[in-house]
Formats: sequence, structure tokens, C-alpha cells
Amino acid sequence: MSQEVTNNKKIARNAVALYFRMIVMMVIGLFTSRIILNALGVTDFGIYNVVGGFVAMFSLVSSSLTSSIGRSLTFELGRGDMERLKKTFSMSIIIMMGFSLIILILLETIGLWYLNNKMVIPPDRMYAAHWCFQLSIVTFILGLVNMPYSSSIISHERMDIYAYFTILDAIFKLVICYAIMNSPIDRLIMYAILLCLINVVNQCIYVIFCKRKFEECTFHWVYDKTMFKSLFGFAGWNFIGCSAAVLRTQGATLLLNWAGGPVVNAANGVANNICTIVQRFVDSFTQAFNPQITKRYAAQEYDSLMKLLLFGSRYSYYLLFVLALPIMFNAHFILYIWLGIVPDHTVSFTRWIIVFMLAEAVSRPIITAKNATGEIRNYQIIVGGILLTMLPLSYLGLKFGLPVEIVPICNAATACTAIIARMCMLNGVFPTWSSMVFIKKVLLNVLMVSAIASALPFLSFIYFDKGWINLIVTSLLCLVCSLLSIYYVGCDKQEREMILSKTLLYVGKLKSKIGKR
Repeated sequence: MSQEVTNNKKIARNAVALYFRMIVMMVIGLFTSRIILNALGVTDFGIYNVVGGFVAMFSLVSSSLTSSIGRSLTFELGRGDMERLKKTFSMSIIIMMGFSLIILILLETIGLWYLNNKMVIPPDRMYAAHWCFQLSIVTFILGLVNMPYSSSIISHERMDIYAYFTILDAIFKLVICYAIMNSPIDRLIMYAILLCLINVVNQCIYVIFCKRKFEECTFHWVYDKTMFKSLFGFAGWNFIGCSAAVLRTQGATLLLNWAGGPVVNAANGVANNICTIVQRFVDSFTQAFNPQITKRYAAQEYDSLMKLLLFGSRYSYYLLFVLALPIMFNAHFILYIWLGIVPDHTVSFTRWIIVFMLAEAVSRPIITAKNATGEIRNYQIIVGGILLTMLPLSYLGLKFGLPVEIVPICNAATACTAIIARMCMLNGVFPTWSSMVFIKKVLLNVLMVSAIASALPFLSFIYFDKGWINLIVTSLLCLVCSLLSIYYVGCDKQEREMILSKTLLYVGKLKSKIGKR
């Protein structure tokens, strides 16, 4: 069995493990959120979220550094240089410790001032808010310092272990629900204490596992000036991309508020919530093959890297498309079932945000490949600039009297334009990359699949009145048409043969089990 086949099977196993994790965490999360809200009450629940959210806001800075360290660990693992991998890990710990000290000083000075003087918190709950603030700092700092350990698990592609640990975390939070309901002390303080303790336990589990399983996860005091510059150079330019994403999101919120007020913001918030749930399933898939992209680039396995980019871009899109198509057709009725009252513009916002997400799904593997090179300055400036043009374009559209839908439309349009820019930025990065091949085998492919799969559901959507019959019939048609168009148009001959053989093998095993019973 070739190494490429082995790696592809590893990607498939990791994707399944992350999917299972996502489903379990979503179910537990919905359950625990409801219980915690009832146990704490609206005011205390809001206090924890605003205080904890203020601390977590600093993740905008830390996320770029986290990406840099994760990429470096995966790259060195792909090159097979154990000594350099050990040095990278130790340097990562030292950098995160120094960064954590800076964050701690900022939070205990500026952050504490903001809590006492700017946050709107009832005076009788200020004592509990301070407890939440300090414990949120401990949780955040501990996560930063131990981040190289969790990154090592992902770099080694032990997604099964990562899934188990995060599911364990979710189960611990279920236990918190019972503890809060029966707390002998202030419930908000108790909630903050227990969340902090869970984080401490989780981080200890990560450290113990990594030290036992991975040779490089042993800390030593080292300093490599070149490596330090490399890590911070990547993080600095990656910060532009992180900032662009935040500015794009928050800028859109402010524009919608200016143009339509809180009602339009509510519509946008609901649409984003729906799309976030769908997006998490796709993220599970992309997280499964991202380490392989970096490793294949580091090992100079350029032929298999190109195949993986074509495969990852297509199937990231297909996975999201299968989930998104029935939502696009039945958005109004789904929202009505969920909310009872559907705010104006929510349906159109949902559809255009899905278009944006589909464009981003195609781009994910290209982004990972470019990040693998470590040379991202020009990439972040150009692509970040293209994505940010949605703000002035949206403003001009609103200024000239266009409907508020112009904001998500501009967001989707710039995301589609960014795909072309990302393709061009990969030209010359590795010898087997071809923008024309990507256009033919990915972009044209997914457009054909989308058009063919949408035809029958569109006719059903027009024919039936809005209601359960329309929802059921259209959704079934979306599923069947999507799968058939992906199989016959989206897959090549080799992929179809593999899918057929795997399906027949699974059916045979199922028949055998039924026969034994």
C-alpha cells in the first residue's frame, strides 16, 4: 500500500472522528446552554458572557501566533527533522509564556479599569463579575501556555484523541449544570470556578498525553534567533488576515445598524447563527486534511500535494453544498419552525451568507498551502485588501439607496474574487501547481454540480406552497440530486469506482450481520 493511500485513509478516519465530535458537542452544547441560562438567570448569564468575552477578545492577537506555531510544528514534522522539531516546540512554549505575561499585564490594568468604569453591570453583581474576570484570565492564559501541546496532537493527526478530549470537556460541562443547580454559594461565582477547574484538568490531560506519546513534547530552555523571527514574522503578517476577518464582520454589523437599525442586525445575527452550525461540519473535514497539506509541502511531495488540493477544495464544497442547498430553498419555513417569527431580510441574508461560505470552502485548502510556505506577506496584503473592499462597496450601495441585502452580496462577491487572487498567489510556489487545472477540475466542476443539483429542487420549490410538504419533498430532492450530481459529474472514474466498492463492501458486511441474527 502506497504512502499516499495510507495518508488518504488517515484523512478519512480523522474526518469521521471530528464529525462524531461535532455532533456530540452540538447536542450537549444546546442542552447545557439552556440549563445554564435557566440556572444563572438572564442577568448573570449576560455578565459572564460580556466579562469572559472581553477577555477572549485578546484571542484576535493570539490566534495569529497560534496559527504560526501550529504551522511550524506541522512543517518540521513533515520534514522529519526531530531535533529542529524539539527546538520549535520549546521555543513555542517560551514565546507563549512571554505573550501570556503581556496579556496578563494588559488585562490586570486596562482590562480591570474597563470592567470597573465602562461595563454596565448592576452594582450588587460587581463582586461576582470580578471573580468571573480573574478566573477567565486564568483560563485564557493557561490555554495560551499549553497551546503547543494541543497543536502537537493536531500536527500528528491524532484527531481521534483530540475528539475524545473535547467530548470529555463537553461532558464535564454537563456535570457543571447539576453542580450549579445545587450550588451552596453564589451561582455565577460557582460557574466561573468550575469552568476554570475544568480547563485546568483538560490542559493537564493534554500535557500528560503529549509527553507520553510525542518525543518532541519535552520542554527545554532554548533560544534560536532565526526561528524566533520566523515564528513572529508569520504571526505578524497572519494578524493582518485575522484583523481583516474581524473588521469585515464587525464593519458589516455597523453598516447594517446604520442602514436598518436593530431589526436588520437581528436578521443578520440569526442568519449567521444558522450558517455557523453548518460551517462547523465542514471545518471538521478541513481540519482533518490540513496537516497533510503542510506535511506534503515540507516533504516536497508536490504531485500528491496538488492532488490533495484538488480533492480538498472540491469535497469541502460538496460537503457544505449538500447541507446548504435544502436550507437555501427552505430558509423561510425552517426559520419559521425555529423562531416562530422571522425578522425581515433574514431569508435573503441566510442565502447570501451561504454563497460566501461556499466560496470560502473552495479556498480553505489553498490558504493552508500558502501558509505552509511561511511567505505570506504579499498574500495577506492582497487577499485581505480584496476582502475588505466589501465595506466601501457596501457603503456606496447603501448610500445610493440599494436594499440592505447589498452588504451580504458584496461580502459574497469579494469572497469569490479572492479565490482568483489566492490561485494566482500560488503560481510558482511549487512546480506542480496550475491555476488552469484548478479552474477546470475544481471551479468549473463545482459550478456544474451546483447547477444540475439545483434544477429539480427549484421546480419543486415553485410548484408546492410553503409548508411541510414543500420542506420534505424539496429537501429529499436536494439530497438525492446533490449526491447523484456529485457522483456522476463531480467525481472522476477512479473516485466513482472507489465509492462503489466501499458501498458494496459496507452493504455486504451489513447483510452478513443481519444474517447472523
